[in-house]
Amino acid sequence: MFAAERRQVILELVRSNGAVSLRELARIVKTSEVTVRRDLRHLEAEGMLARRHGGAVANDRTAYEPSYTEKAGVASDEKAAIADLAAELVAPGDAIVIGAGTTTQALAKRLARLPELTVVTNSLLVTQAFARSPGIEVMVTGGLLRGSIYALVGSSAEESLATLRVQRAFLSSNGLTAARGMSTPNAGVAGIDRAMAAAATEVVALVDNTKIGVDTMVQTVPAARISHVVTDSRADPAELAALRASGVKIYIA
Repeated sequence: MFAAERRQVILELVRSNGAVSLRELARIVKTSEVTVRRDLRHLEAEGMLARRHGGAVANDRTAYEPSYTEKAGVASDEKAAIADLAAELVAPGDAIVIGAGTTTQALAKRLARLPELTVVTNSLLVTQAFARSPGIEVMVTGGLLRGSIYALVGSSAEESLATLRVQRAFLSSNGLTAARGMSTPNAGVAGIDRAMAAAATEVVALVDNTKIGVDTMVQTVPAARISHVVTDSRADPAELAALRASGVKIYIA
């Protein structure tokens, strides 16, 4: 396991559990405690966690990125309703971008029934949803695999979108506020989301109520760049009102 990969595993373990002992981290990543201690020093210097005697603790939940498994069980009914409503914004023959996420995966499953569509995506789960749709052309970005969310990220993924232009980008996020727009805890995810937004005439944010009013570490798409927000009836009405005031069209599933 390379150092960068090992440190990412350590970081996700600490953030998922709140605190992990040095001995347990060494056991899981299959290396010495001396190496793990060096990794912890590196991660602490970057502000990603805090070292404690015998281990490490999470120091900032705004920087915590839930895995696909964690997100899949949250607000599943709301995500299904959001996907149903968002599908109405797509017509046969459209060219669209679909980003990574559990809600965007649900949207892809609905769109798989269309007779004709062109989809650009960095999500392996979105790609899988269209595998049996002969009338749908799927373009997959290159990039590095971010296994926790089944998505491709990195400079090559971003560069593959630079020459494209589509009608709409359907993106999810870890947070959405009227003040800051969409955000994510991970810089790599933020980069590819920005590139997907830049490739589209309009950005459609698919966010359930647990994301509305939440602000995480890295901004992806500012509110001024978002054309539509599709959410559910439990979303914070004050935050939605502020988004409307900034010119965003709100759809309530």
